[in-house]
Amino acid sequence: MEQREHKQQVWFVTGASRGLGRALVTAALDAGDLVVATARRPDQLDDLVQRYGEGRVLPVALDVTDAAGARKAVDAAVSRFGRVDVLVNNAGYANVSPIETTDDADFRAQFETNFWGVHHVTRAALPTLRAQGGGTIVQVSSVGGRVGGSPGIASYQAAKFAVDGFSRVLAVEAAPFGVRVMVVEPSGFATDWAGSSMTVRPVPAEYEDTVGLMNRRMRQSDAGAAGDPRRAAGIIVGAVRRDNPPSHLLLGVNAVEMAQEYSRRQLAEATAWEGVSRSADFTEPYPAPMPADEAGHAARR
Repeated sequence: MEQREHKQQVWFVTGASRGLGRALVTAALDAGDLVVATARRPDQLDDLVQRYGEGRVLPVALDVTDAAGARKAVDAAVSRFGRVDVLVNNAGYANVSPIETTDDADFRAQFETNFWGVHHVTRAALPTLRAQGGGTIVQVSSVGGRVGGSPGIASYQAAKFAVDGFSRVLAVEAAPFGVRVMVVEPSGFATDWAGSSMTVRPVPAEYEDTVGLMNRRMRQSDAGAAGDPRRAAGIIVGAVRRDNPPSHLLLGVNAVEMAQEYSRRQLAEATAWEGVSRSADFTEPYPAPMPADEAGHAARR
């Protein structure tokens, strides 16, 4: 089959100064596209301007929690390049502490970036995408945003679940305008996510077997995370170029295996409780027998 000629696209990437965001900026530029790279400190992107030229990459200061700032950043993108073809909501971070002892301000601050940042930037870009007749929105989530249950990062995972729900509605609402939505769900990657970007609060003794254990697993592996951000960026760029990209893109062996196992458990549970669940409707037989209790069921969840 003959490969279609690629049209140069304009990318808008948040959290572009390091990690997956920076890898995405580089991958898009190497693919011949143009990039608006946003960061709290855009001077951290000066080397990319020197390497690729001012005509191809535009650094823009952006704190994604600032809705007005998001609109100004999108306006700057359109002013320079005339359009935005691919919006990547990548900015995000996690701090570690149990729900019981997490400071409310810290929990809210994480949610402000990880969910409301996505909301603000998406809303800022939608009028442009709609007016130009299409585009792609890439939401960088986490396999934890599908599976959940990672002790110590409740705010982060709650926000990622919210991003997924938000994106599912967005995909339906924006489809008539030619706008596509792809949620990216990585497992562990060799970025700074679990490094200096993450603050680990004191873990009470009562949570050493859950939050403490998770923290040690993240930080004590000599091999580090298995995921290569450059490969991930290349995969995302390739997926965006397809006529039909996936609605959800898992990245990494752990992401695939965790998602598949979770889906199997979900299906098994829904099937086991099907009769009881159906019996809640007026038209169904009631009461329905409940399935037998399984030993250890609660522990597996």
